[in-house]
Amino acid sequence: MTPPKTTPSKYLIELCGVTKLYQTEERLVQALAGVDLEVPPGQFLAIVGRSGCGKSTLLNLLGGLDKPSDGEVSVSGQNILTMSDKQLTNYRRFTVGIVFQFFNLLPLLSVLENAALPALLAGRKKDFAFQRAEELLINIGLEERLHQQASLLSGGEMQRVAVVRALINDPPLVLADEPTGNLDSKSAEAVLSALRELTSHGKTVVMVTHSREAAAIADLTREMRDGAFID
Repeated sequence: MTPPKTTPSKYLIELCGVTKLYQTEERLVQALAGVDLEVPPGQFLAIVGRSGCGKSTLLNLLGGLDKPSDGEVSVSGQNILTMSDKQLTNYRRFTVGIVFQFFNLLPLLSVLENAALPALLAGRKKDFAFQRAEELLINIGLEERLHQQASLLSGGEMQRVAVVRALINDPPLVLADEPTGNLDSKSAEAVLSALRELTSHGKTVVMVTHSREAAAIADLTREMRDGAFID
């Protein structure tokens, strides 16, 4: 399977008038209120704000895990609002990699197997998938953990495996959802350093966090409140 074709643009990410509404049992909730955003390739953007401000909703839209109620979300020239289910699957495999707060590793699989899994699901050959996974894991300092069961890793090691898993299909965009939220300071520093390093290889990184200390590593910081940027 080959990555989807994209339309050239000076921005990797373009959001225009993005609104997201959720219907609860009690009322209609506006999670995002007319958000505009442009991010060039190779930039590290940190989005900060309190819980419930809309930053995770925005990340879900960028990741193709949800669609906006109105407005446009374009990544690598692809408008998420107009994508079919098949196109969204292809988008999530090749255009975006996601690093989750709670790691989401398969505990009984080895570190190498966890890292290679998205490539295998995308139809890559087994030899290629495992070779690339091994190279990335070694580069991030996990050469002694390749064949260890994922459940035996420390939190910091698990998150570094999650970073490799997000990179395995070489996406131009990496999203990180509170990647240091469950880590001690030393492990958090290692994960942030790994994310920072990605931009030197042309990747664009968007991280949502409540921590201004973590956000300080980014090229640009934007603050959200009540579903909109306030800066």
